Amino acid sequence: MGFSVVDYGIFFGYIAFIVFLGVWVSRDKKGHEKDSEDYFLAGKSLPWWAVGASLIAANISAEQFIGMSGSGFAVGLAIASYEWMAAITLIIVGKFFLPVFIEKKLYTIPQFIEQRFSTNLKTILAVFWVALFIFVNLTSVLFLGGKAIDTIIGNGDGSLIILAILGLAFIAAAYSLYGGLSAVAWTDVIQVALLIVGGLITSFLALDAVTPEGGVFNGLAHVYNSAGDKFHMILSRDNPEYSNLPGIAVLIGGMWVANLYYWGFNQYIIQRTLAAKSLKEAQRGIAFAAFLKLIIPLIVVIPGIVAFVMFTQPEGTAVIGGVQEAFANIDGSINYDKAYPWLISQFIPVGLKGLVLAALTAAIVSSLASMLNSTSTIFTMDIFKPYINKNASEKQLVNVGRITAFTALIIAVLLAPVMGNIPQMFQYIQEYTGLVSPGILAVFLMGLFWKKATNKAAIVGVLSSIVVAILLKSAAVELPWMDQMFYTMLITMVIIAGVSMTTSQEADDPKGIPLTAKLFKTGPVFNISTYAIMIILVVLYTVFW
Repeated sequence: MGFSVVDYGIFFGYIAFIVFLGVWVSRDKKGHEKDSEDYFLAGKSLPWWAVGASLIAANISAEQFIGMSGSGFAVGLAIASYEWMAAITLIIVGKFFLPVFIEKKLYTIPQFIEQRFSTNLKTILAVFWVALFIFVNLTSVLFLGGKAIDTIIGNGDGSLIILAILGLAFIAAAYSLYGGLSAVAWTDVIQVALLIVGGLITSFLALDAVTPEGGVFNGLAHVYNSAGDKFHMILSRDNPEYSNLPGIAVLIGGMWVANLYYWGFNQYIIQRTLAAKSLKEAQRGIAFAAFLKLIIPLIVVIPGIVAFVMFTQPEGTAVIGGVQEAFANIDGSINYDKAYPWLISQFIPVGLKGLVLAALTAAIVSSLASMLNSTSTIFTMDIFKPYINKNASEKQLVNVGRITAFTALIIAVLLAPVMGNIPQMFQYIQEYTGLVSPGILAVFLMGLFWKKATNKAAIVGVLSSIVVAILLKSAAVELPWMDQMFYTMLITMVIIAGVSMTTSQEADDPKGIPLTAKLFKTGPVFNISTYAIMIILVVLYTVFW
């Protein structure tokens, strides 16, 4: 089924609407020119529902829709631990991290490092994050997005990838460069609704098509009976994907490192909570996002498992011509990341196809816009303002933010096509971010919760963590990379503690953060949400253990 005029009309209508909305909500109000707080933190005006929606829109992108569906094909429901564990991680961030960040009136995560440790360490991390956003995050999202659009609109031969990358970059730039975070956050509310609706449509239609008789519940029963081994959350050691998701460690080990680093100390995620009207609104927004995370596997992982059943053709599966060829690479290996785009191209009817492509594009563009805004925020506030122009006016800061975002986007567009065809892109991104994230997480945790941690110890810890991570990665004993992350974090924390105690005679570091019970007090809405999410998670893991 190809793309019709109706599909193109829906798709381009959506793009025009989003660009118009982004520019309109972030226009300069009469008599008020946009300042740095307006541009980088949306004037600290976001209500809880905008914070929650924006968190999910920034998080869900091509790497989830394409990468996680690919991992659903290869691994099964176990990959959903990233989503379900993220729900409880968000609650921890809202309860224990956000109160400190908002009290300190942060624009950026590196500013916390400056206030707690030193300007030198802040600058090291600011440069690292700008490079990570440009060379890993932006490029991978652009490449995966281009690949998805090429598969859905074209014939998957790569002929449309470059054009699609340019189109995605243009859409993200069209409103985010002008409007800053307010344009990104308010359009995210529309985008997240669309990506959930579009994702559910794809899941339901794929399940309906998996058996000759049809029916969503029939399809679900057939998929569960035919691919029962794909519905285990905790993988055994003899599972070929154990090295990616090492059994119980996803609950008590390295998954916590990946999630706490991502949700707690990642600028393009945490920035929308810093833009909330108040701490209470930020915490309610985080609870809302946690509930949304619980349903994400239904729209990104289940389609991958359905594609696996269609590919393997167990008895009782609808016969679909060309399915084996669709997933075959030239070398005979399986292209897992083709799962989601292939389902759209095969089973979404005319009219709905434009809507589903718009949903996928919404996911990609909202993440791109978030990354661009955060890259420009860190560069402007942590590098340009302190080192290049300490006396820059508010107007200059906003303009530098726009120029930075534009430059980052151009670099990412040029590099994206070079990424090639990496199998299971989602896992690839996690693994290589995992070389640096444990050390950074250790520095933040020790800085937040241990008043004796010193600047010298933090610098030694973050640098030695990379050495430890590389040694563990190349060790004689083959460790799953998630375990490597966990051990790297623990070893780094021991190094920070050791250096702090041996080089400082003071009881506490002068910059240590005084923590009080009052600081961590949360409202009834947040508390009830926490209990509900914990109960749902216990049920999910009990059913799908």
